[in-house]
Amino acid sequence: MPSISPSLAAAMADAANAITESLDRILPKSDFPEQKLFNAMRYGVLGGGKRLRPFLVLNSASIFGVGGDCALRVAAAVECIHCYSLIHDDLPAMDNSDLRRGRPTAHKEYDEATAILAGDALLTLAFELLADPRTHEDPQVRCRLVTALAKASGVHGMVGGQMLDLIAETTQLDIGAITRLQRLKTGELIAFSAEAGAILGKASVQHHNALRAYAHDLGLAFQIIDDLLDAEGTEEETGKSVQRDAKAGKATFVTILGADRARNQAKLLSEQAIQHLGIFGGRAKQLEDVARFVVDRKN
Repeated sequence: MPSISPSLAAAMADAANAITESLDRILPKSDFPEQKLFNAMRYGVLGGGKRLRPFLVLNSASIFGVGGDCALRVAAAVECIHCYSLIHDDLPAMDNSDLRRGRPTAHKEYDEATAILAGDALLTLAFELLADPRTHEDPQVRCRLVTALAKASGVHGMVGGQMLDLIAETTQLDIGAITRLQRLKTGELIAFSAEAGAILGKASVQHHNALRAYAHDLGLAFQIIDDLLDAEGTEEETGKSVQRDAKAGKATFVTILGADRARNQAKLLSEQAIQHLGIFGGRAKQLEDVARFVVDRKN
């Protein structure tokens, strides 16, 4: 059974530690009356996770020689968006999940109202980070980052995809509609994460397009494996509730294609993603490794 390479595992662990330390410094903490909100924000963000999207930010930035606090702040902003979306997705009005990253979901640990506010606060914190001059000295770069992340996480991205996901509970979708759903819900934020380095580095249009094409194939492969893990995995392996799609009666890549075809499709998308990186002449090796990793992961 293929597994994550030691070099990628070490790189992802180092990046995750750096991001977690950065988020720990950024997230509010105090003894103010609203401390419960701060605690819920920290609970939702600092409780583990692969930190895949921040890893993509850091590695795409390194291709163009951008590092240090600039890339870390953008990576932290992306993780704030991602974790806000998980907190809200788990709510009773959405997926109604009790388990996330092997722990009770935020609304179970605190309460539903506090979880909603924690998600709201993380969403706005992400844009506060990107708009800060410490993220990049060029205000045009900061504006491009804000605009791109807003599109990726808004009505034409993650939020729009979540609406389609809710519609899928009562409407049978075909493979084209499911692909669009997942491109919006999952793929657009992954695409921003991979493209963020090109924005920070003021890269060429060709380099932007290569990273975006890579990320779209990567995001779709990632979601197909998520569907497989939901259908075949266990809570112990995945760290979250499983078989949610089946219980909701939703069509997925697995229900339409079957497990074997879905897995083969994910592998094909992974290979296509790697091909898009040829333009970088070996400078995107860890992004190539990530494309292999997403189809072999167990959580």
